[in-house]
Amino acid sequence: MATRLPDEEFDARLETVRERIADGEHDAGVWFDATSIEYLTGFAHIQTERPVVLGVTAERCELVVPRLEVERVEGNPRIDRLHSYFDYPGGKPIETAAEMLQGMGAESVLADADGAPGVMGYEGPSLSKFVEVERQSWVPRMRWEKSAAEIELIRESAKWATLGHRYLADFTEPGSHPATVSQRASMEASRAMLDTLGDRFVERVRASGPVHAGYISAHETALPHGHTPNQRLREGDVLITGASANVDGYHSELERTMFVGDYTDEQAHYFELMLEAQTIAIEALGPGVPLADVDETVHSYFEEQGIADLARHHVGHNIGLGGHEPPYIDRGWSEHCEDERTKNDEADAVMRPGHVYTIEPGIYTETEGYRHSDTIAITDEGVEPLTYFPRELEANVIR
Repeated sequence: MATRLPDEEFDARLETVRERIADGEHDAGVWFDATSIEYLTGFAHIQTERPVVLGVTAERCELVVPRLEVERVEGNPRIDRLHSYFDYPGGKPIETAAEMLQGMGAESVLADADGAPGVMGYEGPSLSKFVEVERQSWVPRMRWEKSAAEIELIRESAKWATLGHRYLADFTEPGSHPATVSQRASMEASRAMLDTLGDRFVERVRASGPVHAGYISAHETALPHGHTPNQRLREGDVLITGASANVDGYHSELERTMFVGDYTDEQAHYFELMLEAQTIAIEALGPGVPLADVDETVHSYFEEQGIADLARHHVGHNIGLGGHEPPYIDRGWSEHCEDERTKNDEADAVMRPGHVYTIEPGIYTETEGYRHSDTIAITDEGVEPLTYFPRELEANVIR
């Protein structure tokens, strides 16, 4: 039972970027993106109007943070030196980063952006005002293939997501409000997870549990990203559920189409079409398989069934530290990889061992939606399903 990424994972990641810096003509690598900083150092923070800046050279790993983050970074074994400014806008985060880089002997850098992202009202100077900057996107690409340790965390997430989904199904009944059912299921699953893991649980939340389970209901299911309406559950409702758990920052995804009470023949028909589409997608997965081909196979099935107009999105996406990560199981992915602007190569057009995908083809009528989602890892031999709640019709009926 793995609940924390081992230190050697971060050491290997930093060594990878150091090798890339050494192979180039620049003096340092720089990152502003919160997820990339977490991926390289293990320091997790919420990206706000207060920029955090990571600088890496062959010998040093230094970090700029606002004063309020200092204590959270102190003791991180991968940070050789910590720099801080008081706050924004009174402080000077980019100027502080420029001073950090000057102290590291960096006159030119490879950065993931030319300055901090403009979130929560931040506006500031570009980094290139102070140092020569060339763009790189190393970390997002490194995150495509997960290590065995990362997959173990996603596997653990899937276990608790499945429990959260079981509670969600158990607590669902006509007359209940979807928001309160979601809160109850999330709380019970989180309590079980925390009681089981104890001090092995890695804190990643503020005043909420590590497991979340909920659903889209009523007319909102016709929208792939529908909301939970202020409408109590009724007999005959179609639900699109969703459950996940946070395990040291890594996530899985489990979704099911469920019925509250009896369903009509038409509803069963759409459910079975959706289920077959997901089965076709799962059976098409594997190492070396072009991503575009999987989406095309499902699209062809929808066309054969005369329901291509009911599809609203591609088959799925990679998942890990982010809920949505590339590569995407999309008919346009091969063309995307051939585009010089993406900086991908031909090998990036296929699935590789270590990719972890959500498989979620859906169909949407004018009034209802039908979608399952399962998290599946690509292995050297084939695939490994990580989520495991039953997929069949009768197992997804609330009686």
